[in-house]
Amino acid sequence: METHPDDAKYAQRSGPILRMDTERGSIYLQLFPDAAPKHCERIVKLVSEGFYDGIRFHRIVPRFVAQIGDPNSRESVDAPGVGSGGSSYPNLPLEVSRAYKNERGSLAMARKPDPNSANSQFYIVLQNAPHLDMQYTVFGRVCDDGMTIVDQIQRGDAVKMTLVKQ
Repeated sequence: METHPDDAKYAQRSGPILRMDTERGSIYLQLFPDAAPKHCERIVKLVSEGFYDGIRFHRIVPRFVAQIGDPNSRESVDAPGVGSGGSSYPNLPLEVSRAYKNERGSLAMARKPDPNSANSQFYIVLQNAPHLDMQYTVFGRVCDDGMTIVDQIQRGDAVKMTLVKQ
């Protein structure tokens, strides 16, 4: 497993920790299995399998969200069908918690109109979005100053994701 100098620091935190490497820097993500056990289990499994490696941010809406997780985006974010793809695993049921909101830095699962259709795509909230609360599964957050890197992400930026701590 490839390590980063900051991995040990973040491995001390509770819950699963992921590292998302981008050309703009590394972003650490802390998951909330207490609030969204099925979603966290899915994300950890996909990261462990290398599913997200080479996937690109295909949707950036300024002051709203940065979305990633469609395997169709590996070649190009302009390819037909980008935004509609997912993993080969079954969709997940909605898991909501009043404790976690769609606030700046939150990680939440994207889905189709059916609330039980989340699969592999997720978004990072760029600016508080209370209108999404209780409608989408919030399963984690960006750690510390990682939002300074998230704010620089552009549509088409690819990632490599690593499980730092289970």
